[in-house]
Amino acid sequence: MTLKSIDREYLELAIDTAFRNITEGGGPFGAVIACHGRLVARAANMVVPSHDPTAHAEIEAIRQASALLGTHDLSDCVLYASCEPCPMCLGAIYWAGIRRVVYASDRHGAAAAGFDDEKIYRELTHDKDDRSIMMERGLIEQGDNVLRKWEEYPDKVRY
Repeated sequence: MTLKSIDREYLELAIDTAFRNITEGGGPFGAVIACHGRLVARAANMVVPSHDPTAHAEIEAIRQASALLGTHDLSDCVLYASCEPCPMCLGAIYWAGIRRVVYASDRHGAAAAGFDDEKIYRELTHDKDDRSIMMERGLIEQGDNVLRKWEEYPDKVRY
């Protein structure tokens, strides 16, 4: 696949970010977000340095872009990643409304390097009762009351 020059530039920046992050104590992943062709965020995987398992490059870039743009809606943005986003990052990409992702390495390359997401992909295909994490439900009425209040709340911002 031939990339447009702007896509190539931003994907190279994501890859360079990942490469540099290795020697800075982070994981080998980088992400860049551009909006209307303008760079708005650049981030690296910070799981180990921050002791935060959610500090993947894509999540960090989404947080930066949202703060800079002052919105949770990144539907006008493109995310460039050094590697195919994991299931968690993919979920965040959907929640952010990002409609296009350009990536370099894929999940199989990540697995070969020790970052195997296949278990998560497989788990997501199972019913919640058949997953390896036990899911328990309680205080159903109280939880449902919160959602009813949200449904009735006139000043809600949908996302």
